Amino acid sequence: MSEGPTLDALLPADMAVKAEAIGVKKAGLDAAAMFMLAVLAGAFIGMGAVFSTTVTAGTGIPFGLSRLLGGVVFSLGLILVVVGGAELFTGNNLIVMAWAGKKVRTSQLLRNWLIVYLGNFAGSIATAALVFLAGHYNLGGGAVGAKALAIADTKCGLDFVPALFLGVLCNALVCLAVWLSFSARSAADKVLVIVPPIAAFVAAGFEHSIANMYFIPAGLLIKQFAPAEFWAQAGTSAEAYSNLSWAGFGTNLLPVTIGNILGGAVLVGIVYWFIYLRPRKKAEA
Repeated sequence: MSEGPTLDALLPADMAVKAEAIGVKKAGLDAAAMFMLAVLAGAFIGMGAVFSTTVTAGTGIPFGLSRLLGGVVFSLGLILVVVGGAELFTGNNLIVMAWAGKKVRTSQLLRNWLIVYLGNFAGSIATAALVFLAGHYNLGGGAVGAKALAIADTKCGLDFVPALFLGVLCNALVCLAVWLSFSARSAADKVLVIVPPIAAFVAAGFEHSIANMYFIPAGLLIKQFAPAEFWAQAGTSAEAYSNLSWAGFGTNLLPVTIGNILGGAVLVGIVYWFIYLRPRKKAEA
């Protein structure tokens, strides 16, 4: 007698099969749908960043607890992507599982990554602009704006090698969050497995390329266009954020993106493909 339907979480071997099938589906999306879903993902990650910036601004909470709180609320972004449905470059690094199994061509893989990366960029930048135009940086007597500036300035001040490896560590955790979501049988399951890895990467200060497409432009817009009243109430000045520039944005994004690919595609995607999906020779009789 065959077993009936079950609500038990999928086991890792079944998760790998599901991940491969999802990779094939993602790679086969038409370009317009793929781009618009990527714009949504950029906006979703941006909203998680807005949430995190707000709750950690001007608080008297000890450092570690503040980082934890910021990470927990930032997970809103990936929850919206996974449960709501969107295309996120960092999570899509797992398409390599279908590519390694020769179910997705190299051209399809690179096409997806390029279109989704550009869509994520558009969504993140647009969200930063909307948040700036809303005057969100004035909250808390300018504390939210000061926090946004500090985050962006720190990111632009990273050297290439640390930024690269912070990107590796970050996307290993992001892709593990996505990987764990493949085990889920319900939306609640997905939320529960997403939060801890995302909270961990934010609390630890790892670098996420798509999040940085919001964080750094958000700081740059404040630095360049915030009125004198903001600087007076925040008790700071634009000159205090010397690392923060559009050039600094580029020098952050390059190593972080490379690191994200290595962390997600290699340390998670290829590793799990090797364990569960690689072809095996039949045992001799």
